[in-house]
Amino acid sequence: MANQTCEQCNGPMPIMARSHALTCSARCRKARSRQRTTVPVELTGRPRWIRRTVRKVPIAVDGDQASSTDPATWSAYREAKASSAGVGLGFVLNGDGIACIDLDHCLDGDRLADWASRLLDLAPGCWVERSVSGEGLHVWGLGKLERGRRITVDGGSVELYADGRYIAVTGETWGDTPRRLGDLRPLIDALL
Repeated sequence: MANQTCEQCNGPMPIMARSHALTCSARCRKARSRQRTTVPVELTGRPRWIRRTVRKVPIAVDGDQASSTDPATWSAYREAKASSAGVGLGFVLNGDGIACIDLDHCLDGDRLADWASRLLDLAPGCWVERSVSGEGLHVWGLGKLERGRRITVDGGSVELYADGRYIAVTGETWGDTPRRLGDLRPLIDALL
């Protein structure tokens, strides 16, 4: 049975819509597609962007070496996105309250591991993106950490970072997560 409402505008679906259609029109389909690759403004509004190599080595927009602790090597989002250096983008965490939790190897195609699903339930207002490998997720939000950590949760690998690191950013939003940074404290508290 076809969806009854458009996933973009929540309006009614056309009577002749294909059974797998998610949107009511080309306009809504295009808007939904743009949303799925939109990085939250809380990240794009900060000049802490770098480029990265295939091996995730941080580089500046001019191709020189970058550092997760040297602001002189960082750029604005627009400048980093427009650069052709390297193969992708990265965002630097500098201890200002933005944190990222990396759930490694939690995806098998589009199937989410049970342990990761339980963790995502603790961060409902946070933006989640698919990682560069396509097998993991980055949970972005607001929270403090004394230092980065790597832990194991129910057999899954989890990394928590908020300072002195950069995270490779794909912009590939996972599911229907919001395009904003929510409160990560419940998830951080549960993990630590």
